[in-house]
Amino acid sequence: MGDRIQRLKVSAELGNIDEFYAIIGEEETILEHFDVSSFVETPLHTSASAGQFPFSYEMMILKPSFVSKRNPAGHTPIYLALHNGHTETVRQLLQHNADLVRVKGKKCMTPLHYTVERGSQIPDEAIPDEAKKEDYLALLEKFLSVCPDSIEDVTTQNETALHIALKSNNLEAFKLLVGWLLRKWPHWREILELKDVEGNTVLHVAVSKNQTQAVSHLLACGERFAYLNEKNLEGKTALDILLEQPHNSEMRAILDSAGALTASSLPTVTSSYAHYLMLPKNYERVKILIERQLEEMTDDRRSALLVVAALLVTVTYQAVITPPGGLWQDDHFKYNTTDALRGSSDDLFKLNITAPHRAGSATARRTNAFAIFLTFNSFIFLTSIASMVILVPPDGLVGANLTVYSAYLCFGYFSSLMIITQASERFARIIIYFSPLYGLIVGVALIIAPIGLGYLLKLHGLGYWLKLHGRNK
Repeated sequence: MGDRIQRLKVSAELGNIDEFYAIIGEEETILEHFDVSSFVETPLHTSASAGQFPFSYEMMILKPSFVSKRNPAGHTPIYLALHNGHTETVRQLLQHNADLVRVKGKKCMTPLHYTVERGSQIPDEAIPDEAKKEDYLALLEKFLSVCPDSIEDVTTQNETALHIALKSNNLEAFKLLVGWLLRKWPHWREILELKDVEGNTVLHVAVSKNQTQAVSHLLACGERFAYLNEKNLEGKTALDILLEQPHNSEMRAILDSAGALTASSLPTVTSSYAHYLMLPKNYERVKILIERQLEEMTDDRRSALLVVAALLVTVTYQAVITPPGGLWQDDHFKYNTTDALRGSSDDLFKLNITAPHRAGSATARRTNAFAIFLTFNSFIFLTSIASMVILVPPDGLVGANLTVYSAYLCFGYFSSLMIITQASERFARIIIYFSPLYGLIVGVALIIAPIGLGYLLKLHGLGYWLKLHGRNK
């Protein structure tokens, strides 16, 4: 057995697949020997370390379990390939198994973490330093493109790839990761706000490493950094850490302009558990009910409700444009006294014929039936709009646009309502002059409608939306 194991190791180093199968012919169960131990140097470790892609790929097909095996030093096969500078072998392996990017080795370091940490120090004597730098940055981009979820992986120190890049003074890798997050990752804030075991965010680390460019790059993302004044486990904010270091006026100016504060200057925050000590109030009960229904709602049901709400909005809006009874086609500002004196039992007919009116106003606007129609039609229109806003919360570009469009659709609806009911000119002018403000008010009213108050403000709400757009101080 020992002799065959040694021959197997040599064939892996040389990438000799024929010799490998010759050994298999002598002992078919030889690969099972490596499954017995949790930490063992497998043929895949040997071939990957030597940069033998064909042999490594053959081994991955035969024994997928070897991919995540660690050798006695705690290293995985893909780590060894990176460590020895065989980046092209790594790229080829990723074409067949993208999950290799998330294979964790010693200290739960993934290939992404290791590449960020080592950067251009990854050995490859045949490649000049500048070309080596370009190569490892391209490799980082390759990791993220084939396996985007790898950006969420953390080490045993709870460090993300961004933490590691800053702690390794790898500014280029940090910029690449931030740029990729902003363009490709929908929950980029959550990654930037993650803390390591010492409670440090990437901002804390950037300041502690005196990385002025990193701090500037981080705070220039286009929106205010939500956890600018977050404290680490020592109770220090980013500004506190800066004040303990040699004077850096440029970084101080950047932090001051962003609104950074020391821990002693922060307002007292109520404990997060305090509200759990009290029973929920009535509006909270409504909020909880709505949240649970929305969380349990399937995508198909949500889509069906959106279709129904859109149809109701269309029908009710059309009903205002073409109300029952029709619209007057001419202007008439005086009573027709001749017709008014006729002895007719049809008072509705007599009223429509003799009453003053404007072109575009409803012929039946003075009747009780028409008032009832407008009341229920407007109620259905507004509740349908509110339902659409709740089903597509304004926490993203699509949801925010839908809210704005809904607000101005309401403005158009009530403008049509004023026309068909013959509202006063003065009132109409006021509405026109303040239409932008009116649209904003309607939009806000829809967002904080009682039926969606809790859900919008807590789960997908206006507060988060405003924070996302940099309005929370």
